[in-house]
Amino acid sequence: MAVVDDAHAAAGGLRPPSLFLMLAEARSVFELNSSLLLAPLLLRAPRGDGHPVLALPGFLASDLSMVPMRRFLKELGYDTYAWKMGRNFGGVAGKRAGLRDLLTEIHQTTGRKVSIIGWSLGGIYARDLALQLPDMVRSVITLGSPFANDVTATNATRLYEALSGETINDYPEIREAIAGDLPVPATSIYSRADGIVNWRTNLLRPSATAENIEVHLASHTGLGVNPAALWAVADRLAQAEGKFKQFDRSGPFAIAYGPPENAQS
Repeated sequence: MAVVDDAHAAAGGLRPPSLFLMLAEARSVFELNSSLLLAPLLLRAPRGDGHPVLALPGFLASDLSMVPMRRFLKELGYDTYAWKMGRNFGGVAGKRAGLRDLLTEIHQTTGRKVSIIGWSLGGIYARDLALQLPDMVRSVITLGSPFANDVTATNATRLYEALSGETINDYPEIREAIAGDLPVPATSIYSRADGIVNWRTNLLRPSATAENIEVHLASHTGLGVNPAALWAVADRLAQAEGKFKQFDRSGPFAIAYGPPENAQS
């Protein structure tokens, strides 16, 4: 996976994460094991009203990567859905029609608005869906998704462009819209220790219905199975439809979260 070159960084762009952080992504195995060990505690997370939740995988991942999260949320009573589109080789514009059809089907089948959780590239799809079909979307939660600032600041940019057939700048109007405010409640969960994308590309503009939640030391490939991230996801989903309040960082994983002002620095 190639990085953005020094000339780009010197011109004011963000740098991708360092080689050290990228190699440290192997710690995601420990994050998964931690969640398994802490399962009894995680199942004490806030429970919502069982509304439908669609889980979208990251770049090069499949529905298999979202199984732990879907199982966790199912245990909490949610009606979970996979994306059923195989391995995610990218293509934001190319996936739009299929994702619209999937969301529409879930919404019509359940008769309820759908919360969408997207990991990395899946979060970009989730934000795009909320912009296209806001009346069908209850909330959006992204995990390590590079949708803001200089989104080329990742260690996967060139690989994404090679496999998806799209360049980052092919659809500037879509990119700009995804980076802006959403018409539905939005939460971005991120880590400054992310070894794949620069964490600054994960930050949305905080508002009365939008927030950033930092998880200390989490990896990019482990965010979707990290116990503190899973707790935060459950807490956000448990909010009543049409209601939103900022995440309360107290609780069993309090030490794992950065303070709210961290998202502003």
